[in-house]
Order: sequence, then C-alpha cells, then structure tokens
Amino acid sequence: MCEGDAVNQDWEDRVTAAWAAFDRGEYPEERAAEFRALIDALVAELPGDSARGPFERACAFDSTGLSDRAVPLYQEALARGLDGYRGRRARIQLAGSLRNTGRAAEGVELLTPELGAPSDELDDAVRACLALCLSSLGRDREGLSLVLGALAPHLPRYRRSMANYARALAGPGA
Repeated sequence: MCEGDAVNQDWEDRVTAAWAAFDRGEYPEERAAEFRALIDALVAELPGDSARGPFERACAFDSTGLSDRAVPLYQEALARGLDGYRGRRARIQLAGSLRNTGRAAEGVELLTPELGAPSDELDDAVRACLALCLSSLGRDREGLSLVLGALAPHLPRYRRSMANYARALAGPGA
C-alpha cells in the first residue's frame, strides 16, 4: 500500500487530529505512551501490508523520543513502498533517527540523493537534517554550507552573497 492508499477521509482526519493534539502539547512526556497507543489504534485500521502504518508508528516513536524504535519502522515503511511526499518525509526522519542513534553516516547516505530529487517544500528540511548528520561526523563545513545554501533564498537581502559563501565552504567544484 503506497502513500495515496489511505483507508478513507475520516481516517485521514482522525490521524491529522491526533497529530494536531500532539503539536498543541496535549500529550506531554508523561502521556507519550497514550499518544503512541492512539496512533497504534489508528494504524490497526489499515490493511496489514500498509506502508502508512509503520510510517505513522515510526513518527509517534520518533516524536516521543524513541528514535531507536522508530528506525526499523521507517525502514519497513520505505521497503513496503511508501513514496511521494510521505516517502521523502520518512527518509528525512529516518536520517534524523539514525543520527540520534549514532549512525549519522547512514543518514548522510540516505539523504544525499535527496539533494537531487524534484524540489518541494521539504528541500530545506533535507538540507538541515543532512547538515546535522554531517556535523555529527565532524564535517561541519559541509553542513554549514548546506544550511547557508538553504537559508539564502529566504533572506530579504544578501541572497547572492550567502549562496556564494555556501559554495565556498563546500570547496572547489561544489
């Protein structure tokens, strides 16, 4: 089951509402298990081979500080064919979780191809997460280059200068 194969709009609305409640702080740390149980209950409504199920569960583990539990679920979601926007989110979040669990090099390997992927609103998140992975590997100049490159288009002034500085940090031929 790929990204677009949601159960129905009601299910999508309930998942969105659960995450909105989480984002509003309705599930503080002491209620993290309750939030994960809510997501698990929603996932239980999906077909057993759904790619969306492990993705939602991974997000819940990740968002409640359990990156080690999220990693295999993100990997499962991608292996099951999670694609499109959620597939890209899964790669970004998986890279972050890999970094959090001491596997930053795998995060770099996962995200580097995303730099050449079709552009969307997640481009800056790709660069930010990749920069963190690079920094964890002691490659701070490359990471800073990515962050400056991502920031430059958003600046009201100095866009060209910051983009040039970003290229200079990355080194010749970057």
